[in-house]
Amino acid sequence: MENKELRDKRREFIKASALIAGGVLLNQFAFAGGHSSVDDTIKIALIGCGDRGTGAAFQALSTQQNIKLVAMADAFEDRMENSYKALSEKFKDKVDVPKERRFVGFDAYQKAIALADVVLLVTPPGFRPMHFEEAIKQGKHVFMEKPVAVDAPGIRKVLATAEIAKQKKLNVVVGLQRRYQTNYLESMKRIQDGAIGDIVGGQVYWNSGGVWVKKREPSQSEMEYQMRNWYYFNWLCGDHIVEQHVHNIDIANWVKGSYPVSVQGTGSRAWRTGKDYGEIYDNHAVELTYADGAVIYSQCRHFEGTENRIDESFQGTKGRTYLSGSNKAVLWDHKGKEIYNHPTKGNRNPYQTEHDELFAAIAKREYKFADAERGAKSCFTAIIGRYATYSGQTIKWDDALKAENSLMPDQLSWTANPKLMPDENGLYTIAMPGKTKVI
Repeated sequence: MENKELRDKRREFIKASALIAGGVLLNQFAFAGGHSSVDDTIKIALIGCGDRGTGAAFQALSTQQNIKLVAMADAFEDRMENSYKALSEKFKDKVDVPKERRFVGFDAYQKAIALADVVLLVTPPGFRPMHFEEAIKQGKHVFMEKPVAVDAPGIRKVLATAEIAKQKKLNVVVGLQRRYQTNYLESMKRIQDGAIGDIVGGQVYWNSGGVWVKKREPSQSEMEYQMRNWYYFNWLCGDHIVEQHVHNIDIANWVKGSYPVSVQGTGSRAWRTGKDYGEIYDNHAVELTYADGAVIYSQCRHFEGTENRIDESFQGTKGRTYLSGSNKAVLWDHKGKEIYNHPTKGNRNPYQTEHDELFAAIAKREYKFADAERGAKSCFTAIIGRYATYSGQTIKWDDALKAENSLMPDQLSWTANPKLMPDENGLYTIAMPGKTKVI
């Protein structure tokens, strides 16, 4: 059971998180000169024009503010042109991106960021740290999708940049949308008030059938193949425990009001074993151990034909709760009596809410959102989970954060090679617990 000091810290953490996510103004003042170029029209740039990037732009352009998309950037021209076509057809009066402001290549982000007040960072997450750093360097507000990095060096860069963003009073929202979802916010209020007591355990899940696969084309270089098939390479994706399951892990940290001090677990490639699946595992099961001794169990898998489960459950000294991205939320006392049941209908779309609240704050010149630090720490929790399953070792937070093993290629160009290359049979080296070194 938590002592009073730990309990008070947890409740302060949850309360602050709920205020940020719920849109309560934490610090109201006009932006300092030089920190925002926002005028009547808020100019946005889209960095990363795949399906999720296009979706993020749809949501930004669907807010009530006077917003105009003025620049786009992607490594691939075809992906950007498809996105431009979809956006310009839907938002004819809000898209002003002539050919000369549609930038292609590894350095395209720098050119697009320079033209905007707000940037949407929605590339594969391996690029997020350097894109975030550039956006804040140029003094821009940011929406960035999760995860925000794929390794310890990337997390350190995001944490350092987050501090600069705070100093410059730049709003940063991270796409962990459950933080903006009504059933979670209402439940967190009650958990914070002690409705189910101190959290002593929990279980979080993202079990599904997996995602898309893109076959290798004969004309592709290895760099292009991996970037087109980015989900299956850790320098781009971080494995699905990072890219996807981070949502549920973030809720565990939110409920606990802290981050785990160590992680241990197991994982493997049991169902997806072919060369089309790169290097990532298809299942991870880890235990997140917090400073007060509480352990939260985390499980994610991509197995076709098996039971799906995407939700979170937590047990406290006075009761328990069940939460789900489908708007479900129920709290019970220790005798099993229902003490709260959130209505599943009439809730706001959290993906849209993220943008509604961000752009409303920017239009009013308010500084309200500083998601980057907590987003980075929840992403790092998931990264440590990968470190633990790949190595078979118990990984301590402080040790992992010092790791220097960057996954990024030494050079980003179409003629360069990623660090991981296939063998003569087209197969990639797979992590082997007990042998693979991660830190």
